[in-house]
Amino acid sequence: MTWEDNVRKVVPYVAGEQPDKPDMIKLNTNECPYPPAPGVKRLAEEMDCGRLRLYPDSHTTPLVDALAEYYHVDPGQVFVGVGSDDVLSMAFLTFFNGKLPILFPDVTYSFYDVWADLYRIPYQTCALDSDWHIRPEDYKRPNGGVIFPNPNAPTGVFESLDTVEEIIAANRDVVVIVDEAYVDFGGESALPLLKKYDNLLVVQTFSKSRAMAGLRIGFCIGSKKLIGYLNDVKFSFNSYTMNLPAQLLGVEAVRDDGYFKETTGKIIAARERAKAELRELGFTFPDSRANFIFASHEKVPAEQIFAALREADIYVRYWNRPRISNYLRITVGTEEQMDRLIGFLKEYLDKYR
Repeated sequence: MTWEDNVRKVVPYVAGEQPDKPDMIKLNTNECPYPPAPGVKRLAEEMDCGRLRLYPDSHTTPLVDALAEYYHVDPGQVFVGVGSDDVLSMAFLTFFNGKLPILFPDVTYSFYDVWADLYRIPYQTCALDSDWHIRPEDYKRPNGGVIFPNPNAPTGVFESLDTVEEIIAANRDVVVIVDEAYVDFGGESALPLLKKYDNLLVVQTFSKSRAMAGLRIGFCIGSKKLIGYLNDVKFSFNSYTMNLPAQLLGVEAVRDDGYFKETTGKIIAARERAKAELRELGFTFPDSRANFIFASHEKVPAEQIFAALREADIYVRYWNRPRISNYLRITVGTEEQMDRLIGFLKEYLDKYR
């Protein structure tokens, strides 16, 4: 026996490539193409660095209060973490401890199975239908918990609140997590269902619609009992998970609702225009309600297009995995970035007409 026999071995999550080239178009990690709200920049420039010698508020009170006010819930219903990945990981650790497998879609956010393996949680995947939608009947069986994104990643497909509620109502004996990382781009949040279901946890992030991926801010909203259990685990793990600048700058992002809606509106408009132009080029895709498009070309393999784009310093996301190996996930950028993408594709695909 060696020391390696006692090492916890897992296959890690692989994040999107993070290139750094002067004239690149980066459309591979679903970041916002616009800067954060003006108040965030102003406060960052004025921040008193002397405060950094002190520990931050371990309860992240300023940000929790701002989120509670914005979403019209009690502060005791809000939990904040270092990105929604931190929140989701903590939720897996806290709520998925039964002997039955947890359930999530077969094509979904690829961190779910990593956390399940890391925490030794049994799991089963439920196949999306041919149109990339969840089949609620697949979740009406004994399980240890349910999690799914809405809109889904990487497909961008949005499930109606009727479908979401059907799944929650069939699983009152376990925690159901709805991961709403992309809900601000045209989806409808499940937050109103919290009034009916104390086993529902809704998770969101500042990384996409609030343009703050670099600060790592995520949060969830649920019943006070669920949030209480999450805090118990957090304070058994690390009391000071979120730094002071992130807390204060996050508050500024929440306060500027006008800028938030203006930015998401621009991304939605660019997405819809890009859909029309991609269709003309021979691409097909589900109707995305996120800040990306999950596209497949009628003639040219996705891996080939991915390589050609990369050679031109245009980065999109590609996975060589079952069911999705002929799809590219294209983040929606600025109008100028999308013009460059479409222009390249027109020229590249012209020879295949």
